[in-house]
Amino acid sequence: MPTENTVVTFTPGPKPDTVRAADGTVRTVPAGWVLVPPGDAALTRRIRAAGESWSVAEKRGRKTFSRGTWAPAATVEQIRGDLEAERATEAHAKRRQADADRRERTQTAYVDEFATAVRDFLAFHATYADLAQRLALAVTTHATPVGSGTVARTKRIPVEQRAEAAVIAWMRHQTTGYDSMVIPRVKGKRREVRRMLARRSQELLTRYRRGESAPENCPLQKALAPRPGVGAA
Repeated sequence: MPTENTVVTFTPGPKPDTVRAADGTVRTVPAGWVLVPPGDAALTRRIRAAGESWSVAEKRGRKTFSRGTWAPAATVEQIRGDLEAERATEAHAKRRQADADRRERTQTAYVDEFATAVRDFLAFHATYADLAQRLALAVTTHATPVGSGTVARTKRIPVEQRAEAAVIAWMRHQTTGYDSMVIPRVKGKRREVRRMLARRSQELLTRYRRGESAPENCPLQKALAPRPGVGAA
């Protein structure tokens, strides 16, 4: 058995208390171990730091999801008890509140930054200033919530690129028939359709930047039009 933390790629084994290692071999969980589900980062960190444990992860597509950590039951019980005692103190409560306040300030600042980047990308003619404001609000509201998984939450690209990608993604779902399209399951076909729709969205945005007359039955204006009953007291 391993004597250090080992990350294994999880696939269903022949029994619930088995895991499959990267080399394909099936390993049986040692007797007296328990599976600690994901969700409590502090507990997981301490269990892994305490010694022998197995971290289980399952890869689906491009994403990897934690399926928990196996460790000796006695270790888990002791660490969980220590954590519960710490979390019951007033000092811990104050730290949690301070952390929450800091996260809220950070999120508020980012939402403002992102909304500004969206408005800068749109750069609509003054004639359509109200439309630009409504579009920026709609995109920002959709894209910036923590945990939303949208492009706005990534840090791999500059905020200006995130804003552009978020606008195009929002328009793809709100102003085109993309969500109801039957796209052949051919490699690259969905990407091709998305590029085609992105070009259409960019062309529509260009008209508003130039201050040209809005197209008849404009899908963007329809998507942003107030809905009956929404916002009513």
